[in-house]
Amino acid sequence: MAIYLPFYGLERDPFGVTPDPEFLFMTPGHREALAQLLYGIQERKGFILITAEVGMGKTTLLQALRRELDSTTAVAYVSNSMLPFQGLLEYMLEDFEIQKPGESHAQRLVTLQNFLLERHRTGQNTVLILDEAQNLYPQTLEQIRLLSNFETTKEKILQIVLVGQPELLARLELPELRQLKQRIGMLCSIPRMTRNATRNYMRTRLRLAGANDAGIFTEEAVTRITDYADGIPRIVNTLCDHCLLIGYADQTRRIDRDIVEQAIGYLEAGAVPRLVAVRLGPVESTTGDALDPDATLETMPSCLFDAVVVPDGEACAAALSFHSRFGHSSPPTWMN
Repeated sequence: MAIYLPFYGLERDPFGVTPDPEFLFMTPGHREALAQLLYGIQERKGFILITAEVGMGKTTLLQALRRELDSTTAVAYVSNSMLPFQGLLEYMLEDFEIQKPGESHAQRLVTLQNFLLERHRTGQNTVLILDEAQNLYPQTLEQIRLLSNFETTKEKILQIVLVGQPELLARLELPELRQLKQRIGMLCSIPRMTRNATRNYMRTRLRLAGANDAGIFTEEAVTRITDYADGIPRIVNTLCDHCLLIGYADQTRRIDRDIVEQAIGYLEAGAVPRLVAVRLGPVESTTGDALDPDATLETMPSCLFDAVVVPDGEACAAALSFHSRFGHSSPPTWMN
């Protein structure tokens, strides 16, 4: 949990980097992609292709898709696109909870085909989702195409969703993948967020995190974040998280443009914002001004401290012990 949550009146981390579908912000592009995914799966279109830039929330969208699918749809979700086809097949069989897949490669394919036919016979659907598909080798993609040969005379019995970065489109232009390209039943590309969508994205995530104050970020700060992120949600999240951490360190309840510029500087330098000073007991600045009367070394990660204000030797030893638990090889600077 982020240390700044209580200070800003937040219940949850508003700008986390994990794919939490509860925080999915549906731009028109995301809504269209989700609608196409649901339609393609329900109508058994076979191959469905979704592309978007890095950090556009593709994985979060897939988590939302899985929540939308009904209980009659079995899903195998593979995120490790560096696996060879045999590894992907084993992963699928495990996800589909097939107990005795067979010893040889051929036996596993037969087991999968029988599994798919039985599910189709009982009116159930089956989906394979391949995330980060731009990393799949051409020969692996061709073997995945062959899985689409599992069909009846009327319908596809395995729906295959390929999700990846725009490089996936270029890969499908390879001559050896022309058959796969021809089998893509539905294609959708998610565009970057507009400036207005980026503003709404920030407000929505703050609201979902429990914020009562919609003005934590000033208009000038939002404008700068929007310009820097260029419509990429992951960049918005990372930058806003840095801003809130710096604001917490400065005990500033309004994030202005200056704080955003500091956060951008940290991001571009590959560094993490660091607090100025802390002590066991109330946190103080180096000038002795109280920053947060409730914060202690027990509630604030030592990895963020440049300097520690301590009242005595015993506390100094305790702080050093706390500091070392975070894997620091050198001690912090002590200020009395």
